[in-house]
Amino acid sequence: MGKQDARSLPAEAQEDLRRRVVAAVQKGLSQTEAARVFGVARGTVSRWMGLVERVGRRALKARRRGRPPVSRLAPHQAATTVRYIISGCPDQLSLPFALWTREAVQELLSRKFDLQVSVWTVGRYLRAWGLTPQKPVRRAYEQNPAAVRKWLEEEYPAIRELARQFKAQIHWLDEMGLRSDHQAGRSWGRRGETPVVMGTGQRFRCNMISSITNRGRLAFMIFRQRFTARVFLNFLGRLLRLTRKTRRKVFLIVDGHPVHKSRLVNRWLAGHAAQIRIFCLPSYSPELNPDELLNQDVKTNALGRVRPVNVHEMMDNVRSYLRIAQARPKLVKNYFHERHVQYAAS
Repeated sequence: MGKQDARSLPAEAQEDLRRRVVAAVQKGLSQTEAARVFGVARGTVSRWMGLVERVGRRALKARRRGRPPVSRLAPHQAATTVRYIISGCPDQLSLPFALWTREAVQELLSRKFDLQVSVWTVGRYLRAWGLTPQKPVRRAYEQNPAAVRKWLEEEYPAIRELARQFKAQIHWLDEMGLRSDHQAGRSWGRRGETPVVMGTGQRFRCNMISSITNRGRLAFMIFRQRFTARVFLNFLGRLLRLTRKTRRKVFLIVDGHPVHKSRLVNRWLAGHAAQIRIFCLPSYSPELNPDELLNQDVKTNALGRVRPVNVHEMMDNVRSYLRIAQARPKLVKNYFHERHVQYAAS
């Protein structure tokens, strides 16, 4: 049988041919022999078999020819699509995307509603639904949504009320490591020529611990050694000295780092119970901590845009930036205006 151009067949005949060829190969006929028997190219048989392996037999269905018609979403389809977008990530729906791009939404519409919509049209839909492209907040899969809801609706409101009764200050604490090779921001250059940033080939690092309040207070410590219980207690001592003038108890909110729960720290806290008390955020929930925004600020503006030549210069750069922030309470208050931490602003 001479080879035929399957594209010249009616859509139903194309689908029937594909199904017969695939069935023959699956029953044991080689792809070369199937191509000869059914009069199609060997590469065509291989492509059909690959589609079935990747997508399933639905890949063999006849497709509408010519320019696809403009598909319109029914109101319930639009509402369902928006709900999918705002309630989770594409990979949770078995879509091959990590973020909700226009291509991801295009694939969602195809799979859920069998609608073929161009990427440009998807963009128009997204804008009409009031959605905008945004940098996402990273959230761990291990996070317990019920624990987060309990924190937002019960635990933190109770802490805030307790702080009001005791006239305590609520401080948010976090630690992070800083590396000399961290790069942030963009640099102008000729089209097609990536700018080169010169720096020392040596890598060095230091660590930072800080706490902030929604009133604009900032305390910090820069250090080179590993973060241990003694380093943590050193910072807590500094924090109490800084807040001594206010004569107000400190309510300190921390993450679940083992150091925060160590025996040495618990003994120290028991001896300073009149001055300070610690509360823990839900596990795997850094986005609930406003101090994470200070960390991002420091990495971007104190470290990422200035290339230090040694660890001492790097530490000095970070200290200088944080001292400026200490003198500008409004800057620190602004961290609490971000949508995901606004609950801590009052």
